Amino acid sequence: MFRIYCFATLLSLLMSCGETNSSRRSETNNVIDSVERTDDFNPQRNAYFGDLHVHSMYSYDAFIFGGIASPNDAYEFAKGAPIRHPAGFDMQLDTPLDFYGVSDHAYYLGIIREMANGESALSAHPVAEGIDSLSSDVLFRRSVFLRFANFANTGNGSEVMDEQVVKNAWDDIVSSANRHYEPGKFTTFIAYEYTGTGPENEMLHRNVIFKGSVAPEIPFSRIDSDDPRDLWSWMDSNRANGIESLAIPHNSNLSDGLMFALVDYQGRPLDAVYANQRIRNEPLVEITQVKGTSETHPALSMNDELAGFELQPFSVGGSVPIQPQGSYVRKALLDGIELQADQGFNPFKVGVIGSSDTHNATHVGSEENFYGVSGLLDSNAQNRGSLPLETNEEGEDLYFDRYAKFGASGLAGVWAEQNTRDSIYDALRRKETFGTSGPRIKIRFFAGHDLPAINERELVKKSYESGVSMGGNYIANTEQRATFIAWAAKDPNSAPLQRLQIIKGWVQDNQIHEQIYDVACADNMEMNPSNNRCTDNGAVVNLEDCSISSDLGSTELKTRWTDPDYDPTQHAFYYVRVIENPTCRWSTWDAVRAGIEPRPDLPPTIQERGWSSPIWVIPTI
Repeated sequence: MFRIYCFATLLSLLMSCGETNSSRRSETNNVIDSVERTDDFNPQRNAYFGDLHVHSMYSYDAFIFGGIASPNDAYEFAKGAPIRHPAGFDMQLDTPLDFYGVSDHAYYLGIIREMANGESALSAHPVAEGIDSLSSDVLFRRSVFLRFANFANTGNGSEVMDEQVVKNAWDDIVSSANRHYEPGKFTTFIAYEYTGTGPENEMLHRNVIFKGSVAPEIPFSRIDSDDPRDLWSWMDSNRANGIESLAIPHNSNLSDGLMFALVDYQGRPLDAVYANQRIRNEPLVEITQVKGTSETHPALSMNDELAGFELQPFSVGGSVPIQPQGSYVRKALLDGIELQADQGFNPFKVGVIGSSDTHNATHVGSEENFYGVSGLLDSNAQNRGSLPLETNEEGEDLYFDRYAKFGASGLAGVWAEQNTRDSIYDALRRKETFGTSGPRIKIRFFAGHDLPAINERELVKKSYESGVSMGGNYIANTEQRATFIAWAAKDPNSAPLQRLQIIKGWVQDNQIHEQIYDVACADNMEMNPSNNRCTDNGAVVNLEDCSISSDLGSTELKTRWTDPDYDPTQHAFYYVRVIENPTCRWSTWDAVRAGIEPRPDLPPTIQERGWSSPIWVIPTI
């Protein structure tokens, strides 16, 4: 059984709770955290790509789904090696990643795998029935998963929590991360997922990322508390003992309004203490992943024609629509600056990344080669919902819908001096980060009142010297107008770029507002002044073979932009969104390979994109 922790304030925790997890450390295969300059060191910072949301065989759901890959396998894969899918085929990246973090659920960490061992005490528990004989039958695996999930949600889950089993799995996760860390070449992070929920099992999940080679003996989990403030207090206590970490919320789109609610978990109004603790521990949010994009929603951004990108309309496996308010990042950014203007604090001052949430230990991020993320459950096109399972008496195709609206997403990007834990973690901390829906699009974003010309030879160096980068604060003044440099470069292996946008949010007359500006257009497209949009560049997709208009679009889009409506007295934020030319969605690729028409109720194409972290304008008083 896990301990019950007491959390009121950090002081009371340290004084009254005695020895906790935070006072003991897992130091398996310890490595040196701080390193000298590596060969890739660049004072103007390099773009590095990775995935910080990866599940291995130690996650309870991944194991039930057929997950067989270990944390060691996951890191080998990220570095370019092939590993085996539970369905029997090889998975391999075309291009290795720069950084990776295995983030298994602390909730039942290693428990289901132990239940499958017929010699273990856990295998005798009634809820373990059938786990030691899981077959390839997908329906049976789903039934086992639902039975276990129902058991856990009834409050009985603590009775199968064997702390030694958890510790053994955690030690393997820690040692694997430390063993695969290669400063200057490949960075690993000790990580795990805190699988918190709301009162109706709303998703309040976070990935906790540790900076160094030392971690707490066991991770803090939902068994300890569902309240995120208790997680943050645990992180604070670890920090006081020299173990630095940050948490990254994900799937706010499935939180039913709770992730960015204007009250805390107990229903109390937010205050400065809450805001400071949240931002200290959660400087970032995951804006996209396989279970949908969390940027914004058409109901919240009615003038944004691109707001409906890869939305997950219902809770996973459910049929009840999700409440948009409190579930999406852009609205949280708006609510944050409104709180700042009205009450002097901002709990939602977050940067963004993307990640996958793969349960195969393997990042995908590719529409063309998408093989699912849930082991045997979505390992073929029929189970993914892109090809029909059968035809009913009326001749209508029947589809399995659970995974049809999942996406081949996403990817985390950072700007860091070198590929080391210290450098990449510091980039995460200062929010010099960006996320993409899968392609390795590079995005840079600066604000200042004395930025260099866009064709300046030392553009980046001078922008750092005279301005602030994404994730930072621009201090406004009434004497000089802010200017912005927005810059995106395409993934060499993906489609050309179509347009570069800046999204603005601001507070005026005690009301929040948002505006989308197209600031750079490919193919000499003209800007429509009535709606600040580029005209269509004519790029199309051939749905018979998924070929694209290769002669249209740009390899990079770059501009120095001034907001025509800039007001230095307003609280505001700005961030970049870059849009590719259209390409085939993964479901269409499945159909093309099968030689049939794409499923008519799914989008046949997709416009991949990337998002920068915001820059916040601190107004003149």
